[in-house]
Amino acid sequence: MIFNMDELSIVFPEHLWLELSEKEREYAWKKTADQPYSNAAARWIAFVNCLCSNAFLTWLKEDPDLQEMPQVWHREADLPSFWDVVNGTGLILGETRLVIIPSEKSNLQEFQIPQEWVDIPNWAANYYLAVQLNLEEHWLRVWGYATHQQVQEEGQYDPLDRNYSLDREDLIQDLNVMWVARELCSPKQPQVKPLPILPPAEAEKLLKQLGQQTAYSPRLTVTFEQWGALLASDSYREYLYQLRLKKLKSETMERTQPLVNNLSQWFHNLFESGWQSLDTLLSTQQKTLAFQFRSDAVLNAVRVKGAKLIDLGMDLKGQAVMLLVGLTPEIDGKVSIRVQLHPADGETYLPANLSLALLSQSGTTLQDVTSRTHDHYIQLRRFKSPPGKSFSIQVALNDVSIREDFMLEPLAS
Repeated sequence: MIFNMDELSIVFPEHLWLELSEKEREYAWKKTADQPYSNAAARWIAFVNCLCSNAFLTWLKEDPDLQEMPQVWHREADLPSFWDVVNGTGLILGETRLVIIPSEKSNLQEFQIPQEWVDIPNWAANYYLAVQLNLEEHWLRVWGYATHQQVQEEGQYDPLDRNYSLDREDLIQDLNVMWVARELCSPKQPQVKPLPILPPAEAEKLLKQLGQQTAYSPRLTVTFEQWGALLASDSYREYLYQLRLKKLKSETMERTQPLVNNLSQWFHNLFESGWQSLDTLLSTQQKTLAFQFRSDAVLNAVRVKGAKLIDLGMDLKGQAVMLLVGLTPEIDGKVSIRVQLHPADGETYLPANLSLALLSQSGTTLQDVTSRTHDHYIQLRRFKSPPGKSFSIQVALNDVSIREDFMLEPLAS
């Protein structure tokens, strides 16, 4: 016997039921069809996630009592690099992180959550929503949810497929319980064991191995510690995606070490993905921030200034910060380097306890600084780098960190 959505919603009134129009399905399919994926399975995962996340976000935005504007976690342009290797979509609602995990299975005996969404520190969420999708009947339903703590403590971990699973009886079926819990107490940062930081050489080796085009995700090919550390880095995850699309050739990778920001190219106004010249970035920021930079005598003496917006996700409550790297060539062939961290998005102060560190090629901390309550910016002491040397800059808050690797080739005379 086949039931329609209206009949099912009577049987399960505590579940959230959403009808999927033909227009919504066509939009999701066109949107994912316009983006390349490494295989057909990944493209289907992208379509399902796009359809479900769009429908759920639309439902949230129509709630008149909602105080915050819900949004997809990470830039929309970055979503293909997630969906190409793992199922699920992160959403942000104020200080709350949600992850929806869609499935087309009709048997709802258990809820399976990919390990990436639980054990990668900057991916971990407060709540995980189980979504069932029925394309033939044109509906989806959220049939339950679980907290991060519940998944960690009660979930059954399967090392073969690297999923956590919870029995249907263990899920909270009424989403209203989640909304009430959010109002009664502020969400706490999920407690996740930090993953190792991959040295550039190890990351490059892994990317060569995992970047082969296959009919499936390479998520089970290496240890989770290696895989999780790779995905935790925006630049490594994006590079893996590009490699699997065969947009980049491994031979080029061997010659140019593209995982490392080449500071020598900055003198020719050539910046890696995510980086821009400071003047370009300031054109999108508030005038007060632009005036602050242009009136800074130290920065004015710097010849080349590259900037990048850094987002540590839920730890920064949606606030981005600006990482600034300034370069000045010296007579002895070395380059003098200044590194600063500034608030962005019109903010006056940096978040407290935000750390900025200089790491050696081996990963040793050479110097670091931590923001206080009312710091307009923080900076490292000026240092020099000779040609051929590598170093890293790390921005961290609590257990979440983002690392940028740099190298310097000899400058043309």
